[in-house]
Amino acid sequence: MKIGLDIMGGDYAPKAIVLGAIAAHQSLTPDEHIVLIGDTQQIKPLLLEHGFNPDHFEYYHTEEVIGMGEHPTKAIVQKPNSSIAVGFQLLKEGKIDSFASAGNSGAMLVGAVFSVKTIPGIIRPCLCTIIPKLKGGVGLLLDVGANADCKPDILLQFGILGSLYTENILQVPNPKVALMNIGEEDEKGNILAMATFPLMKETQLFNFVGNVEGRDLFNEKADVIVCDGFTGNIMLKLAESFYVITIKKGLKDEFFDRFNYENYGGSPVLGVNAPVLIGHGISTPLAIKNMIFQSRDMINAGLVSKIQAAFQ
Repeated sequence: MKIGLDIMGGDYAPKAIVLGAIAAHQSLTPDEHIVLIGDTQQIKPLLLEHGFNPDHFEYYHTEEVIGMGEHPTKAIVQKPNSSIAVGFQLLKEGKIDSFASAGNSGAMLVGAVFSVKTIPGIIRPCLCTIIPKLKGGVGLLLDVGANADCKPDILLQFGILGSLYTENILQVPNPKVALMNIGEEDEKGNILAMATFPLMKETQLFNFVGNVEGRDLFNEKADVIVCDGFTGNIMLKLAESFYVITIKKGLKDEFFDRFNYENYGGSPVLGVNAPVLIGHGISTPLAIKNMIFQSRDMINAGLVSKIQAAFQ
């Protein structure tokens, strides 16, 4: 197994990425290898500084970087030697089994669709995120930013993708899938929600339990909550703020501590032909370590193959 990692992406790159890779290496098996992609001249001194044998990693050297503020499509085309573009080329060629970066999220989405491409049958890939539950355990929210505007059949597919991820990665059998809405009643919502509800109610592709409201995000009503990327991204950013607020207020609470994004790694891109993960731009070594573990879990579970089979 070869886990590809962009060492140039993120606000604290390359140091945070390298330290996260070192931390993850300690828990990987001998056949699980981390492949670092980027400027090796910058990172090898960091490895030596921390007494880490550079031979534990594999490397692909490139000095070009896609900045956080660059236009995603233009950057991928105009910077073929950037760490993100090289990472996707390696993924396409099968030289790595997954690719993760805390860099330009738009470039990561574009790169995934242009290189390994969308799984046949899937209309649009999406991003998902893990949500802590009040009574323990976690749920899944999707889409959280890849698709601001959606149609009913796209949301139906998100339900399938979320159900497969939750069952195979989060180990929740027969996960409960719900549609985010402004009320629980069948006829509630805007045009999109009202058109999506009957599609989900009639499907045999996942365990649909109906509409849920925003107040249900952290309870046990659903394991998977589906919404468009505009709504999901707002909900995600609001949830992330809870942890920041508790820190600023000097409050210590086990539940709100679980809102720390570092505990979960990154956001998987579901619906493309290889495991791809996008990390937070401010990813710390802990977040990078967990993103590497997340990549490993997606490879070991054969998640992409199971999604491909579901959409045949």
